[in-house]
Amino acid sequence: MGAVIVDSAVYRQGRRVEDDLAAGDLASIRKLATEPGDFVWVGLHEPNEEELATVRNEFDLHPLAVEDAYHAHQRPKLERYEHTLFLTLKSLWYVDEDDAVETGEINMFVGPDFVITVRHGSGSELHSARRDLEAKSAVLTHGPSAVVYAVCDRVVDGYLSVMDSLEEDVDEVETSVFSPQRTNDSARIYTLKREIAEARRAVLPLREPMRRFATGAVPGIDENSAPFFRDVLDHLTRAAETVDGLDQLLSTAFDAHIAQISVQQNEDMRKISAGAAIVVVPTLIAGVYGMNFHHMPELGWTYGYPYAIALMAAAVVLLWMWFKHSGWL
Repeated sequence: MGAVIVDSAVYRQGRRVEDDLAAGDLASIRKLATEPGDFVWVGLHEPNEEELATVRNEFDLHPLAVEDAYHAHQRPKLERYEHTLFLTLKSLWYVDEDDAVETGEINMFVGPDFVITVRHGSGSELHSARRDLEAKSAVLTHGPSAVVYAVCDRVVDGYLSVMDSLEEDVDEVETSVFSPQRTNDSARIYTLKREIAEARRAVLPLREPMRRFATGAVPGIDENSAPFFRDVLDHLTRAAETVDGLDQLLSTAFDAHIAQISVQQNEDMRKISAGAAIVVVPTLIAGVYGMNFHHMPELGWTYGYPYAIALMAAAVVLLWMWFKHSGWL
């Protein structure tokens, strides 16, 4: 059990209670929370069904919420089960070399005197969030609400980081689409739109839970922590606006890319037509002089052959000058 419990501790008056207990000894750790305002924070990483059942029995968690936390792949949501809140968040991180948005999941059980975080995925670590929160004793005095804030803040900051990376890639696509060189950007545009859709599925559903936290409308969440959640909501709104803006930019870039291809094809057809005309006129002259009629005046003329060659060369030069002037070549 200790292998999946990344950390567990009791917090009292904004401070971590020091102990020498094993991280997996949940019963003993919970017994340390003896004073009013004490709470326990247990962090798990990808527990199996049996390990989650042990936590459920110790903290009296609702089986439906435990089932959601075990199977993961949940939509961001906030639900209440009797005395416990259940919050699901999607964590995001960006793999630049693949233009890929990777997702993880964090499920939180929030009770009057405990918080349990269940993480899925390698990119959603909460150790640094715990460390930063422990350095802010004034925030920690808000109890379990402080942990909810710290986790949400860390996840939403991850969204903004992903948005920055996506913006850079979208800028690269725009530059490529409108460059004078011929490019094939449709595959990358599709990939980025797919990754933006992945980000949207994480960002947009979370706005309603954050709005409720920010307005103090959630029983079990300290109303005094509302200003902190308003800051998180502001960052989340910025991420949501960026997602929508990037999606629109990519749609515009794709339309421009298709228009560029159409223009390039028209230019190619003009050049092919001009080249064909330059070849056809000399061929016509050569065809006429190759018919070998007896009564063609030039057949018996000493300068007939040089004349035909000169006529073809002159026709080619004139056609080339005309097409060049017209912009076809």
